Amino acid sequence: MTIKHSFAWWSFATEGVSPDALIRTAADLGYDGIEMAPQEHWQAIKDHGLTLVNTQGHPLIAEGLNRREHLAMIEKELQAKLELAQSWGLPQLICFSGDRQGLANDEGLDVTAESLTKLAPLAEDAGVVLTLEVLNSKVDHPDYQADKTAWAAEVCQRVDSPNVKILYDIYHMQIMEGDVIRTIAEHHDLIAHYHTAGNPGRHDLDDKQEINYPPIFRAIAETGYSGFIGQEFVPKGDSLKALETALELTQMSLNAH
Repeated sequence: MTIKHSFAWWSFATEGVSPDALIRTAADLGYDGIEMAPQEHWQAIKDHGLTLVNTQGHPLIAEGLNRREHLAMIEKELQAKLELAQSWGLPQLICFSGDRQGLANDEGLDVTAESLTKLAPLAEDAGVVLTLEVLNSKVDHPDYQADKTAWAAEVCQRVDSPNVKILYDIYHMQIMEGDVIRTIAEHHDLIAHYHTAGNPGRHDLDDKQEINYPPIFRAIAETGYSGFIGQEFVPKGDSLKALETALELTQMSLNAH
């Protein structure tokens, strides 16, 4: 089983880079998939032999899975996205806890697990994995509730479905808790997807930031993971060159495993 490589559309589709050039370059470089691409580009992505890895199952807004009054809205949107995912072959949809807005962590955890338990059968029937994304609440997403790995892991354990897992963002969790390699080893069975970015700044995986990615990539490989590692950083320079450099670093690190 081989780890696959993807990247987030939003962070590389920068000004001056045409969608066609981005898709073609990704395919030529050896990427396996593209994440969160606008639907108008889905056919071109598939035509280049790339996987449509994921899209948002519902919007990243304050009103998330952690409040019962939001569930009906989220379920309606998620059902439509699951139909799209089935039609186009997307293996994952991204889900979000929502903000605390004064809600205690324990109560938010209870309701998020309750909500995903109700949604899990829909995902199971569709053959799609719902990935609860962990995000930092310190820099980028103030007040977001799923800001610790253990919190998201407890949610997934309560739901107890193969179709509800964690989207573990290394950048976000470096900011919130560090201890990335140990966390991956402890919770890898609940992680369905990984995202990268340099910290601070959310830029390239270079020597100007604090995260040492090669041993992290090797730690992921050691778990037996065979899903996607998604590059989700904002390039400091040319987007297409940054795509190439990130893939080279990731592959080199994995090959050293």
